[in-house]
Amino acid sequence: MNDWHSWAAVAVFAGTYALIVTEKIHRVAAALGGAGLMLAIGATDDTAAFRSDETGIDWNVVFLLLGMMVIVGVLKRTGFFEYLAIWSVKRARARPFRVMAMLIVITAVASALLDNVTTVLLVAPVTLLVCDRLRLPAAPFLIAEVFASNIGGTATLVGDPPNIIIASRAGLTFNDFLVHLAPLCAVLIVVLLVLCRVMFARSFTCDEKRAAELMELREREAITEPRLLAQGLGVLTLVVAGFVLHPVLHYEPSVVALLGAGLLVAVSKVETGEVLGEVEWPTLAFFAGLFVMVGALIETGVISDLAGSLANVIGGEEAGGAMVLLGGSTVLSGIVDNIPYVATMAPITSQLVTDMGGDPDHVLWWALALGADLGGNATAIGASANVVVLGIAERNGQRISFWQFTKYGLIVTAATISVSALYLWLRYFALA
Repeated sequence: MNDWHSWAAVAVFAGTYALIVTEKIHRVAAALGGAGLMLAIGATDDTAAFRSDETGIDWNVVFLLLGMMVIVGVLKRTGFFEYLAIWSVKRARARPFRVMAMLIVITAVASALLDNVTTVLLVAPVTLLVCDRLRLPAAPFLIAEVFASNIGGTATLVGDPPNIIIASRAGLTFNDFLVHLAPLCAVLIVVLLVLCRVMFARSFTCDEKRAAELMELREREAITEPRLLAQGLGVLTLVVAGFVLHPVLHYEPSVVALLGAGLLVAVSKVETGEVLGEVEWPTLAFFAGLFVMVGALIETGVISDLAGSLANVIGGEEAGGAMVLLGGSTVLSGIVDNIPYVATMAPITSQLVTDMGGDPDHVLWWALALGADLGGNATAIGASANVVVLGIAERNGQRISFWQFTKYGLIVTAATISVSALYLWLRYFALA
């Protein structure tokens, strides 16, 4: 970091982050303003910010969100989410913690099969309706689901974008992730359930009258447009199949989501303007600004310097190196987006594994994946799912502040990373 652009980029990023944390101005304004300053000081340029795969806006993420938001917007018109809300409450006997536990498990499993952003887009509307029906605060339920989505997404190759980057660089398969990370993630979900029972204890006061009324409802009566629902679920099924068949079809999730959104709007009779009105445009703008700022840190060499310093600390010590990589990745992924961080760190990790004479499924790869994926729970902007849920909550009058999320996120991250460190030590060293 000898160039003044590097220090200026760090100053802009730190200042913007401070504004987001203190909420002096809206996070979207802060992110877009920070992105503009990065361009103004020359830390990045239009080519790097808008057209580069490594340092620019991740359009795959933006258009994946756009496509899924359109599909969710159509499904909302059918009463589908009301149906799911009533169904889930009745299965949980209208007990708040049982409802939260059910939503946590569903979110975690779905995030492992799809991706965590798509999952929270589908689960959040259900959660808001459940909380409204039971007169419960929505924030604890939404925050718990974000934690579950990031933990569940860690379990598989397709669950979280950093895993795809790691798999590509290390030559790992879908089954490798299942064997090495899925058992741990199952344990971490149990840990999360225990933590949520304690952290959100005050939110589980049940309104017996409302609960009794809900138990009498017939969920099928919530469906208002059966034909549109059939069309929406049909397209959603095709989109999910496209996600799962990515290794065969080679279509990016963003392309699949946009094709699905276009098909659903075309075959249904919904007004395009009304559907686009359901899109979380401020969330998409926030992502764009964040990507430009992080891209500027990559462009000026700040991220590579941090990753290189981390690699120097690791040296050739496997056990200590795994713990340093796990902890360092956790901290950095809580501050910057984990996708560019992993993209920068993956080749460095590959060289470390080679120097240690390790196999493709070396412990360092799992340390990197766990730190990057679970570290995203630490702060409100640590992972894409976090930002999406905060945007949905604000749009529905259930605003979640940066610190309201982060004070719980730090606890969950500390607990899950501690368990992960113990798991790595036992499985790959003590019992190897």
